[in-house]
Amino acid sequence: MADAAAYAAHKRRLYRILAIYVAGLLAFLGLLAWAEQRGLSRFWLGPIFMFSTVMIYAGIGIYGRTTDPEEYYVAGRRIPPMFNGMAAAADWMSAASFISMAGGLYLQGFGGNEAQAGGLAYVLGWTGGFCLVALLIAPHLRKLNLYTVPDYFGVRFGGRWPRVIAAFSAVVCSFTYVVAQIYGIGLIASRLTGVQFEIGILLGLGGVLLCSFLGGMKAITWTQVAQYVILLLAFLIPVSWLAYKQLGNPAAPLVYGTQLQKIAELEKKLAQDPAEKEVAAIYLKRAQEYEMRLQDVEAALQRERSAAQERIRALKAQGADSLQIVQANRALAALPKDAATARERWTRAMHEAQERSRPLGGLPPHSQAFAGDPNGTRAEKEAFSTSRLNFLALMFCLMVGTAGLPHLLTRYYTTPTVAEARSSVAWSLFFIALVYLSAPALAVLVKFEVMNNLVGSSFDALPSWIAQWGKVDASLISVADVNGDRILQWGEIRLGADMIMLATPELGGLPYVVSGLVAAGGLAAALSTADGLLLTISNAIVRDVYCHEINHHVTPEQRVILSKFALLAVALVAALVASLKPAEILPLVAASFSLAASAFVPVMVLGIFWARTSRAGAVAGMLSGLAVTVYYMLVNAPPFRAFTGLPPGGNLWFGIQPVSAGVFGVPMGFAMAATVSLLARRRP
Repeated sequence: MADAAAYAAHKRRLYRILAIYVAGLLAFLGLLAWAEQRGLSRFWLGPIFMFSTVMIYAGIGIYGRTTDPEEYYVAGRRIPPMFNGMAAAADWMSAASFISMAGGLYLQGFGGNEAQAGGLAYVLGWTGGFCLVALLIAPHLRKLNLYTVPDYFGVRFGGRWPRVIAAFSAVVCSFTYVVAQIYGIGLIASRLTGVQFEIGILLGLGGVLLCSFLGGMKAITWTQVAQYVILLLAFLIPVSWLAYKQLGNPAAPLVYGTQLQKIAELEKKLAQDPAEKEVAAIYLKRAQEYEMRLQDVEAALQRERSAAQERIRALKAQGADSLQIVQANRALAALPKDAATARERWTRAMHEAQERSRPLGGLPPHSQAFAGDPNGTRAEKEAFSTSRLNFLALMFCLMVGTAGLPHLLTRYYTTPTVAEARSSVAWSLFFIALVYLSAPALAVLVKFEVMNNLVGSSFDALPSWIAQWGKVDASLISVADVNGDRILQWGEIRLGADMIMLATPELGGLPYVVSGLVAAGGLAAALSTADGLLLTISNAIVRDVYCHEINHHVTPEQRVILSKFALLAVALVAALVASLKPAEILPLVAASFSLAASAFVPVMVLGIFWARTSRAGAVAGMLSGLAVTVYYMLVNAPPFRAFTGLPPGGNLWFGIQPVSAGVFGVPMGFAMAATVSLLARRRP
């Protein structure tokens, strides 16, 4: 009875703190909005937002510092369900959900095409995955009072290899995921402060380390609660504002269907526009030129070099301006260094030009269910089948991957009881739905804003945010007067998925304070997930490998200290990889879900519900599932094919894109684990 009363008092205290925090945050936003109206420069608003929010997280991290293992690994197992749901939602809504999901819906529409699964697959897959977590995984793991996901494999199957393989798999999928988050951190920090992308990564990384390094799960949990409030406000304010501006009603999820009809009409108009057709013809010609170069790469590369050198000599002979000569030298230096690099680069450029030569610049109609036509020609039927298959495959991988992500499952170790673990999953779904229901609306509202107001503008009167985002990263936005008419066509603008949400306030003409809030929300989303991922990786390395396999004589306090230093080392390596910009956020995150789904879920589910599952079966299931997934991703990755000398193009099975490789790995894991378990002699 005394414990119940103390727990109830603890929850009342947390509610009061949360109310004070929300009120203070709203007052801070009001103060900055007032300061902007009074003339505070944008030059200061961005850094103020970044510094203030990072200091909030750092303050929580310092306040929650601990060396107690129970507090460091599972926050003392006393996080109430609602707060654990908020923390799980923040942990879940990474840079992919906040920054890139609306962008994926913008670029891919609801159903996508043969090469892209469609943005709705992300919404359905990620949301539906929590049903699997609640029904199959979270309550059963919470019963065991464990600290990490590899702990389960060690306890359930015994021996060294199930735990070691699980730890390795946790590192692989979490590292892929955390690279995407740190890329998002660099993107936002550089936009807020104006520093270089690489410096932005280091600035944001400082906030990550202050939270996770000092207090582990205890500090991370309360930091994620604070971050969820910021990212919720940052997402809902601009989408509600846009909906009110366009439709006179701020309830965006309820009213955006009107804009869908208008977008369909604008798409038909753009598809028939002569200027758009002219742009498409120019891109088709470029694609044909690249195709000719690829017929003899060595000779084409030599011609390009000779032409560039001849241009430099001609400019020098004419006594041209030094700036022109410098630009010509840069053009020469930018040419591919060898034939393999040229083949990869020109193949990519050819495919991009071919894509942009299609109607609507290669983007599928927004409300189209799937590409092709089930009742059309043979090619249209194949396109429809492939498009639908990719949609279902990606949705499957995201759902199953959700049930296997180590950093997410660890969240449900922190509740006091099994019943509250179930309750916290329900709260997680509620808090996630608040954002996920608005993401399709945001994509539609932004697309209407671009089609209706930006397309058709003069190149001399383009808004300044286009150039500013181009300076952050040229791949985020591409605007070029392809046909030379000085009018922006739909086919001449290409927005990256990673900037749709971040540029929404400026696109909609909102005050800059809202832009700062959106960037702070994106930073909160990336930081919250990066915290949990780095803790998962460091715990897997130290607790599950070093302390069990290398040095058994490590005290609990020493484990915590070693985990902190491993976390620091992993963070620096991840920052280095992210600085190379290996891919966009959404593909990286989706790949990590395929890895988690194939490595963990088959053996975890069989281990929970089938007593016959053996240690040998678990090892075979994890290794085979992970191997098939990694193989399929690598063999279809253009850099890997170029490096190994494989012909460009890839080797797709049933037309399924490599991001959904888990659709092959998961069945393989189930089949191998079950088969080996049945063949192995049953042990007590």
